[in-house]
Amino acid sequence: MAEPLRLLVATRSRHKLRELCELLALDPATELLSPDDLGIEGEPDETGTTFETNARIKARYYGSRAGLPTLADDSGLEVDALHGGPGVYTRRYAGPAATDADNNAKLLRELAGVPAAERGARYVCVLALALPRDDAGPRGGLRLVTRRGTCRGRIATELRGDGGFGYDPLFEPEQEPPGGRTLGQWSTAEKHAISHRSRAARRMTPVLRTLGF
Repeated sequence: MAEPLRLLVATRSRHKLRELCELLALDPATELLSPDDLGIEGEPDETGTTFETNARIKARYYGSRAGLPTLADDSGLEVDALHGGPGVYTRRYAGPAATDADNNAKLLRELAGVPAAERGARYVCVLALALPRDDAGPRGGLRLVTRRGTCRGRIATELRGDGGFGYDPLFEPEQEPPGGRTLGQWSTAEKHAISHRSRAARRMTPVLRTLGF
């Protein structure tokens, strides 16, 4: 009996690991692992200025240490009125140890007085898949494949809903009118249908299937 294929997901966040497990249409026999499962220590320096660069950095870092196909995610929020910010600083927008509440409060302050028509925003997710040398051809090293997903909407003027995480209680998807429900008020199933991460996952799934996952 063949051993199940193993895929490393480059995150220590159980929430993100669980969400990707739900979104990726993989063979049920696939064994999804986290860096902690493999005893991989340390974190890469995410020095990139784009989501794609940082996703590739993470995929290379963990993939080279695990010797397994490795899937990394980098994602965040881009706000038109902030010229694309907070962007790659989404998680630490209000400081290195910022909580979701801290980040949301800062975003509301930065957008105070900005009208609805100018509060456009988008969630962006880039998935990077690093393939070890057996899959990379005679030159060895890691081959990288990336896929991107975007969810467009706008930033609300106040927090609404306690679902999701991050900026979800402030993010009104474009399917809602101004002042409508935020992602913090959507069900998990509704969010999965349109989220940036689900769109990136749907685009990565065919790549994974060609590898047998």
